Amino acid sequence: MAESRQRPGGEPAPQPRPLAERRIAEVLATSTGGVGTHLRSVLPALGRAGAAVRVCGPLATEELFAFTATGADFRPVGISAGLAPLADLRAVLALRRATTGADLVHAHGLRAGLVAAAARRLAGERARPLVLTLHNALPEGGGLRRRVLQAAERATIRGADLVLAASGDLAANARRLGARDVRVAPVSAPPLPPAQRSRPEVRRDLGLDDDLRPLVVAVGRLHPQKGYDVLLDAVQRWTTDPRLRSAPPRVVIAGDGPLEQALSEQIGARRLPVSLLGRRTDVADLLGAADVCVLPSRWEARSLTAQEALRAGTPLVATRVGGIPELVGDAADLVPDGDAAALADAVAAVLTDPGRTARLSAAGLRQAASWPDEAGTARQLVAVYRELLGPPGGPHR
Repeated sequence: MAESRQRPGGEPAPQPRPLAERRIAEVLATSTGGVGTHLRSVLPALGRAGAAVRVCGPLATEELFAFTATGADFRPVGISAGLAPLADLRAVLALRRATTGADLVHAHGLRAGLVAAAARRLAGERARPLVLTLHNALPEGGGLRRRVLQAAERATIRGADLVLAASGDLAANARRLGARDVRVAPVSAPPLPPAQRSRPEVRRDLGLDDDLRPLVVAVGRLHPQKGYDVLLDAVQRWTTDPRLRSAPPRVVIAGDGPLEQALSEQIGARRLPVSLLGRRTDVADLLGAADVCVLPSRWEARSLTAQEALRAGTPLVATRVGGIPELVGDAADLVPDGDAAALADAVAAVLTDPGRTARLSAAGLRQAASWPDEAGTARQLVAVYRELLGPPGGPHR
């Protein structure tokens, strides 16, 4: 962090602007969660560093994250979440126009990276640095679609001058695929706003009239990656668990997404004590009222939900996948991916053991204190851009 300096007359000296006169284009595909949240959080620091920032992505991302409220410019570029050849061609042409004159392009995610790399090749601007941040791994599956995605992943990673990976497993995969320069760059979750309601108030709003019945909270998009089908199987198991028979847990899931109808139908057909809350702005309230937060994902890099839960001191039960172990250390109970029995048992153990609950809560707060904050994440990004571009007014490397 830059030291505060004063002029002889007592007036503060101007702060260093390491990106002065630099034009930065930030590119993202369709996002309703972590990628857009991360990008929104670093934009103010880029502006303070002197950069003129333009965000390029689907119009819906600007409507959701309000990038322009930070002082950034925005240009709509329709980069979808899935491969679509004709739409991708239109996106490449639109991004080429939108990034004309930029000194550096930073693509967030493989889809944005694929379009950005193609736009750079089309424009013949190999000298302009292209940075790629990997936030997610390829979805599971096989067949032709999987092979096409793998080829696109390899080409995108090799086409970037620098790959920033949100977790160690993503970095290792990028190196295996031939990336020129790979660095682990943790993505910090922005701090949640303070809780506005007390634990009893939140519980009453959720239909829990006393403090005897445990409340289990999950937060995340209703998408196959998040493993909510496994969570529902775990909930079914609690109905026959003697430890929980007198006070079966109530489960609430905050988030929206493509599986909303399918999950709702399963919950109704199986008569499970689970409520889908939709997209929420009161996650801090929910975590403050929760007895445990559960993260049953099939894969995560640096989960924002895990960060929010540990910062709140809420005990966390999560799957041992991707970057979760390196993120949480011993501050959460980790279970195998896809194992409903292990998930059910771990949650039951936390709910019925006050000592375990207290240990996880305290360990979570300690672990969270060790993570870089938003300011630290932004400083790292400014330093990376300065390294690639050189000092203000000079040519980039």
